[in-house]
Amino acid sequence: MFHNRYTNEHGGRAVIIGLLVVSLSILPIACGKDKTEKPAESAAEISATPQEEGATSTSQQKALQAIDKGLAWLQKQQNVKGGFHAPIGMTSLVVTVFLKHPEQKYSPDDPFLRKALDYIVSVQHPDGAIYDENDQPALPNYNTSISLMALSAAKDPRYDEVIQKAQNYVTGIQVADESSIYYGGIGYGSDPTSRDLSNLNIALQGLKESGLPEDHVVWERAVAFLNKVQNNLEVNKASWAGNDGGFVYMPGTEQNLDRISKAGVDEEGRPRSYASMTYAGLLSFIYANVDKNDDRVQAALQWIKDHYTLDENYGLGKEGLFYNYHTMAKALSSYGEPIITDSKGVQHDWYAELVDKLVSLQREDGYWINESDRWFEQDPVLVTAYAVLALETGYPK
Repeated sequence: MFHNRYTNEHGGRAVIIGLLVVSLSILPIACGKDKTEKPAESAAEISATPQEEGATSTSQQKALQAIDKGLAWLQKQQNVKGGFHAPIGMTSLVVTVFLKHPEQKYSPDDPFLRKALDYIVSVQHPDGAIYDENDQPALPNYNTSISLMALSAAKDPRYDEVIQKAQNYVTGIQVADESSIYYGGIGYGSDPTSRDLSNLNIALQGLKESGLPEDHVVWERAVAFLNKVQNNLEVNKASWAGNDGGFVYMPGTEQNLDRISKAGVDEEGRPRSYASMTYAGLLSFIYANVDKNDDRVQAALQWIKDHYTLDENYGLGKEGLFYNYHTMAKALSSYGEPIITDSKGVQHDWYAELVDKLVSLQREDGYWINESDRWFEQDPVLVTAYAVLALETGYPK
């Protein structure tokens, strides 16, 4: 979620963390203060295969054990302010994963969660944005949108006004100028020069989960933006667009092809689709009330079938891997099909395979960490929150 701005402005590494992303858009998050010591080595990975009868129950058991182990580790990371690293979106993400436990083991009235929620509310600004100005860059959209998820998960009327103001802030920063290349997009909230799919996706997640009405104009505008970041010639008329159905990071022109996709360009010089943004695009279409049988949704799903893997964030290798797992779980859960048949005809019980993959990567103490440090995925608090939320999101309801 909180990831892309740091790459754009600082060449990859930064002193202060940046989600959510998302990112969300989401959607990029990490910590530059309160750093947890980096653990040493990862568990051996296992090969995910289609599941046999009874695997769902077994996967649920494995998922619960991994979730509980991860949450036990996360709870120990809380600081004296009630936060879990900086910026505030990190705290909001961690609060969300506690409140979304499949067996509802945690309550917003648990003292450590109440302290965290109070901290989130304490940094809301008069315009409704939720971020701590002491954390730079501020990333108002990421922080506010993820805070919307946490406050909504609390299901507590005392947060209704806070949620309403935060929704107004996020919808208010969407580009409403139809002549703009970024029409329908949402950016960081602190950078007027760009709008991207990661930021839009995390904003839509926060708005959807906090109950923004389906007839709000934000959804229609979002679809217009999504059309401009899908490699789909039926809807994307940009000269650089491809036609594989996948998604890139942001709209652009021939003059700035290097900004359009974080995965670079393909053999034909076109911005390359990659997994995390394609899952973000699929999820965004569904959240924006586009029918699952729509050609654009099906094109994105076909890209996923053609490039299905849990071994990497396809197009980027290990970079953004856990952000990809999190977004994959949300997108495929929202799409509603438990089995994905890849382009070779192999059927995948994607949740069972995701559980096996994440269990194989979990460290003995309960946390996860990525070997790649791009977008700060060597921060175990960020990565553990992504992993737990992926397991919770796909967990059978």
